[in-house]
Amino acid sequence: MPTALSTPSSNLPPLSKLLTFTAVYISGALDSLRQLYWPPHSFTTKFAVPTRKHLQTIHDDSVPDSGYASAEEESIEDEEEQLMEHGSEDEEAVEILRADPFERTFAIKWVTAFIARSDAWVIESGEDVDEYETRANVVEKAISILSAFNGHDDEEQAAQCALTRSFSFPSRGGHPDILVKLNDAPLSDVDHTSVGLQSWASSIVLAERMSAVPSVFMLERRPSARVLELGAGTGLLSITAAKILERQQRSSTQPVPIFHPVVATDYHPAVLSNLAVNISTNFSRSSPSSSEPGPNPVSVLRLDWESPDYSSFEGQRFDVILAADVIYHPHHSRWIKACVERLLTRPSSESDYQGGYFWLIMPLRTTGRHENLDHTVEETFPDASVVSSGDIPELAVLERESFVKQGGVGRADESGYKLFKIGWVGSW
Repeated sequence: MPTALSTPSSNLPPLSKLLTFTAVYISGALDSLRQLYWPPHSFTTKFAVPTRKHLQTIHDDSVPDSGYASAEEESIEDEEEQLMEHGSEDEEAVEILRADPFERTFAIKWVTAFIARSDAWVIESGEDVDEYETRANVVEKAISILSAFNGHDDEEQAAQCALTRSFSFPSRGGHPDILVKLNDAPLSDVDHTSVGLQSWASSIVLAERMSAVPSVFMLERRPSARVLELGAGTGLLSITAAKILERQQRSSTQPVPIFHPVVATDYHPAVLSNLAVNISTNFSRSSPSSSEPGPNPVSVLRLDWESPDYSSFEGQRFDVILAADVIYHPHHSRWIKACVERLLTRPSSESDYQGGYFWLIMPLRTTGRHENLDHTVEETFPDASVVSSGDIPELAVLERESFVKQGGVGRADESGYKLFKIGWVGSW
């Protein structure tokens, strides 16, 4: 089994024999890399050696110390000093190994090659579903480590401990930048469904786009638009949308329309809790003209796509629905489509309103367990050009836009991002 302090060149198994190694072995090799290059804590190792205390009464008639006891204490103190010296030497050896350019380069090339060959290794698990999932998780771990090596994986760094991230999204037309501050809580080592505790690159790309051209997303033309976010996570899109709508209301020369709070949804308890904290951080609930709390511009609701309970929505529909990097399984596209059909505003023949729009951005991943999941969007939502003009409106892809991966943003397995504009097609 690989050990944490051995060199990568001697520790990592030969990839020519990859198919012969178990998931446990490969996972251990990757863990040793993480322990070497990103130890969870940096501190001086100390060994606590208990010292013996010799108690004497005030009136002690016993034989005085012959010197053997004090000699034993001195010996213990010497052992303590030697152990601490050895600890310092070990730490120095680790630092030298960590700084070794050959070993680091070897590790990066090995992880890169492992990811490239991982498909065959994962398939080797056969029909054993548990083994398949285990191996797929190991590949995800490798991708995360490669991202950390490349310096592109803010999520990997954030997973070590909670951190506050500040975003400044440029606006056009002389408007001030949209400022958002988020708490990225650490990911759970046990519960891998709590991915919403992190701010993923897709949401950053979409928030930047919304801030630059809010009219495209109906946030500038309709300050009273109802906005919903699916899989809100840290709430970046919801908070950005709410700040844009508030700005539009303040700058409008028209009578102030009714403001509808943006609704941010997720289902994981820890994610919902962190989401509420982020909303509180970004909005002061006190009105400038009153000490009374004003309406919260973002409300939080629980929504499980697989078994949705719509009672909390009280029958309301939304003009804009936002979602970023929310598909991690082929089933998710179908579940999300059912939710959008239920919650997106439908067309109206009376007002010539074409209905609301669903904006979905997906990362383009070409390797790992989430490879090509953006294709499930195309399979679930047909292209508008192939939808017949029937009596019942149908959701279809109206437009697509691709974004190149930006330096310093996103995981190593993300080559870019695709934004889908989905709306109603057909007669109404």
